[in-house]
Amino acid sequence: MKNIIAILLENEPGALSRVIGLFSARGYNIENLSVAPTEDQTLSRLTITTTGSASTMEQITKHLNRLVDVVKVVNLSEAPHVERELLLIKVRAVGKEREEIKRLTDIFRGHIVDVTDKTYTIELTGEQEKIQAFINTLDRSAIQETVRTGATGIGRGDRTLRL
Repeated sequence: MKNIIAILLENEPGALSRVIGLFSARGYNIENLSVAPTEDQTLSRLTITTTGSASTMEQITKHLNRLVDVVKVVNLSEAPHVERELLLIKVRAVGKEREEIKRLTDIFRGHIVDVTDKTYTIELTGEQEKIQAFINTLDRSAIQETVRTGATGIGRGDRTLRL
């Protein structure tokens, strides 16, 4: 089962590598990871997507909470949450393809952020399934380059990761 774990972490050198080392040492796989400073510059928010059973997630959470740099850990997948991923994709767009790609981008509520005479660069946000559906809809030979952020998320309502 896919889990999104949000971690509030001290913004210190080596803190991120200690978290990653924990996953590596115990054989847990990280499917994707995003990290950035929070509104408090002394803290960073780390979002990790991983898979595992409920007992595996409990073990991961316990191990993470033991790390000195970790301030708080929340498994967002355990309660209602909002999750998004960002895709930047460069596609070949010449001739009749241009209008079709623009139409598909509009259907998926994406934005064309760069245009040349031969390519479009498209920005799309949404759940991972939506991102993958968009990629699957495109002609594979038209795709020149893709960049994906991986999932990031936040709890719904009053649920927060703040101290």
